[in-house]
Amino acid sequence: MVRGRAGRARYGRGIVTTASRRWFGGRDESRRAEAQAAKDAAAAAFYELDTAQRDLRISVETIAAVDGSPAGRQAVDGFAQLGRRIDEVSHRYIEAVDAHDLDRDGLDGGVAARAKQELERAREELVRVKGELEAFARGLQPLLDQAESRLAQVAPARERARAALLAASDALDGVRAQGMRADDLAARLAALGPELTRLTQGPGVHGVPETLKRADRILRDAEGIRAEAERLPERAAEMDRRLVSLRTRAQALRNRSERVEPVLSELRRRFSAACWQDLQPVPEEAARDVARAEERLREAAKAREEQRWADATALFGTVRALLDSVDGAVSAARDRLERLEAVERDPEAEVSRTRFAIRDAQRLAMEGRSVPDPRHARPLDEAVARVERAVAGLDGRHPDYWRFLREMEDVRGAVQRVVGEMRAQRGLG
Repeated sequence: MVRGRAGRARYGRGIVTTASRRWFGGRDESRRAEAQAAKDAAAAAFYELDTAQRDLRISVETIAAVDGSPAGRQAVDGFAQLGRRIDEVSHRYIEAVDAHDLDRDGLDGGVAARAKQELERAREELVRVKGELEAFARGLQPLLDQAESRLAQVAPARERARAALLAASDALDGVRAQGMRADDLAARLAALGPELTRLTQGPGVHGVPETLKRADRILRDAEGIRAEAERLPERAAEMDRRLVSLRTRAQALRNRSERVEPVLSELRRRFSAACWQDLQPVPEEAARDVARAEERLREAAKAREEQRWADATALFGTVRALLDSVDGAVSAARDRLERLEAVERDPEAEVSRTRFAIRDAQRLAMEGRSVPDPRHARPLDEAVARVERAVAGLDGRHPDYWRFLREMEDVRGAVQRVVGEMRAQRGLG
C-alpha cells in the first residue's frame, strides 16, 4: 500500500512536472509568435513609411526645382524637419528589432513580451509619423500641381528653341547660297551653341525657371537671326536704291550750290551788307559739304560691296545729314532774296500782319475785363512800340530790311507767347 501510494505519488509528481513543462513551453511559443507578429507589423509600417518618404521626396525635389518662392522654400524646410522626425522613429524601430532575437532557442516568455511591447510602440510611432507625412503631402498638393505644370512646359519650350535654331541655320544657308556672307549673323548663331548645351542639360542641373528662361532667350535670339537673314536680300537691294538716290541728290545739290553765287551777287547789288553778310560762306561751305558727302558715299558703296551692313547704314546717315545741311544753306540764300524783294516792294504787308496779331491779342486780354491784366498789357504795349521803332528804322537810303523782317518775326513770337499764357490761365487750351 505504501509502495502503491508512493508510486502513485511519484508518477503523480512526474505527471505534474511534465504537464507543467509543456504548458509553460506553449506560452513561450505563443509569446514568441505574438512578438514575431509585432515585428512583422512594425516592418510593414517601416516599409510603408520609407516608401511614402521616397515618393514625397520626389515631389519636394520637383517643387524645389521649379518654385523659388518663400512657399517653395518653406516646403523644402518642412520636408527636412519631417525627415529628421522619420530618422528618429526609424532609429528606435531598428533598435527594437536589433535588441531581440526572436529566433533564438529557449527564448524567455518575458523577453518576448517586452519585445512585443517595444515593437508595437515602434510601429505606432512609424504609423503616426506616416500620418504626419501624408498630411504634409496633402498640404503640398497645390504647390506640386503648379510645379508639375511648369515642369511640363520644359519639353515643348526646349523643342521650340531647337526648332528656331534649325530655322535660323537654314535661313543662313539660304542667303549664303545667294552669295551673301552674313558673317555677323553666323557669329551670333554660333554664340548660341553653349546656351543650347546648357538647355539640353535641363532643369536637373539649372532648375526649371532658368531652363525656361534660357529656352525663351534662345528662341527669341534665333528668330531674330532668322528674320534678319531672310531680310538680307531685300536689305541689299534697298541699300543699292539708297546709293543711287543719294548720288542723284548730291549731284543736284552740287548744281544748286553753283547757282548760289549769282543770288549773292544780286543781294550785294540791291541790299545793304547787313542783309547778306551771313550768307557769304554758303557757296564754299556747300561745295565742301557736297564733296564730303560724295566721299562718304564712296565709302558706303565699298561697305555695301563687302556686306558690312551696319557701316553702310551709318555712312548713309552721315551723307544724308551733310546733304540736308547743304540743302538748307542753298535754300536760305534764295529764300533770303525772295523775302527781301517782297518787303522792299511792300513793307506795309509785314507791318499789317504783325499789328493784326497784336490787336487780336489785345482783344483777348480785354475779354470780360474793364482793365487788362498788367502781366499781359505790358508785353503787348512793348510789342506795339517795337513795331513803331522797326518801321522808323526803314527810313534812309539803304534800310536793313533783313533786321526789319527778323524784328517782325520776334514781335509776333512774343505776342503768341502772351496769347498762350492767357489761354492757359482761362482754361481755353
